[in-house]
Amino acid sequence: MTARRSRGDGGLHWDKTRQRWIASVTLGYSPAGKRNVKRGSGKTKTAAKAKLKEVMRDYEDGLAIAPASYTVAHAVNDWLAYGLAGLDEETMNKYRSLCRSHVIPALGARKLRDLSADDVDKWLVAKAKTLSTSTLQVIRSCLNRAVKRAMARDKVKRNVVELCAIPAGRSGRPSKALDLVQAEAVLEAAAGSPMHAYIVVALLTGARTEELRALTWDHVYLTGEPDAVPAVPPYMAVWRSVRAGGDTKTRKSRRTLALPVRCVDVLWQHWEDQGWDRLAAGDGWEEHGLVFASDAGTELDAANVRRAFRRVLADVDGIHAAAWTPRELRHSFVSLLSDSGVPIEDISRLVGHSGTSVTERIYRKQIRPVIQTGAVTMDRIFDDDSPGQSRN
Repeated sequence: MTARRSRGDGGLHWDKTRQRWIASVTLGYSPAGKRNVKRGSGKTKTAAKAKLKEVMRDYEDGLAIAPASYTVAHAVNDWLAYGLAGLDEETMNKYRSLCRSHVIPALGARKLRDLSADDVDKWLVAKAKTLSTSTLQVIRSCLNRAVKRAMARDKVKRNVVELCAIPAGRSGRPSKALDLVQAEAVLEAAAGSPMHAYIVVALLTGARTEELRALTWDHVYLTGEPDAVPAVPPYMAVWRSVRAGGDTKTRKSRRTLALPVRCVDVLWQHWEDQGWDRLAAGDGWEEHGLVFASDAGTELDAANVRRAFRRVLADVDGIHAAAWTPRELRHSFVSLLSDSGVPIEDISRLVGHSGTSVTERIYRKQIRPVIQTGAVTMDRIFDDDSPGQSRN
């Protein structure tokens, strides 16, 4: 006869409902008096015992094993629900959309414990056929952070996503830059439009669109500091953005830029025009001190800026307006400076990069192979002899 198992050795029984053998063992009791039972199941007695041994090994290693039904989708959804604290709403929506479009449909049904590096590699290679490399980086990062969070909560032993490299994806939409003739045409088309000041400042200073949308009059000094020794020319302090918390993209992105004469003139006119807008809006005006604001004084929406920018470009011959975005004014700034022989070190500081390698990588199509500060050069490039030039 088979010897009776001692107390604590566990049990083995057939589950008619699941049609599987269940091996179990009791590992003491919780403070509430509930038994702490570990189980393993299999189609045979041997498989059930082997599964229980695996569970016990994990338990002895200090892992609080996730339920057998805990899938990649559970891990991703948990991360989306609890792991995005501190991010702005736009970024969170982006991650949710990418996870629900690309991660969960392909890998969501896979049990997290069974997810292998091969699974992730095959998924990334398949996605590389339709997605750009930058999008692949984001969806791989989302999965990596979801699994890492699950690992920190003892739901899985290791993070296999970190073992997988990102393949090259499809080429993204190439960035573009205006040449000098096109830039002059755009500035001329913008004159008299609500986007005039925005386009001039973006093109002639290289500020990011999220920095300009958050720029306040408190950070714009159109008269400079003439009594300082030496005198300080007109400038703007790029210290804020519409990102979460109001911070700029990086600490190095905080910079103080001298304003070209053309920017000073257009901003004086814009300040006056905004005063009339405030008067026309009456009680409907919300004062936020923004330089570039809506007709009601509120912050501009990125989509509205893009549409308004394209309306201006629609009047420029030779430019397909729908193919351009406001951020390419920044690319144009870099290109024009590079064409004029400004060293890449100076360009890097003007655009708020931490080093020249960032500038070279992001704006490699705008940086010329042979490179021979900003406001002085822009005054020379855009030599404006039109009447009514103000030097206030």
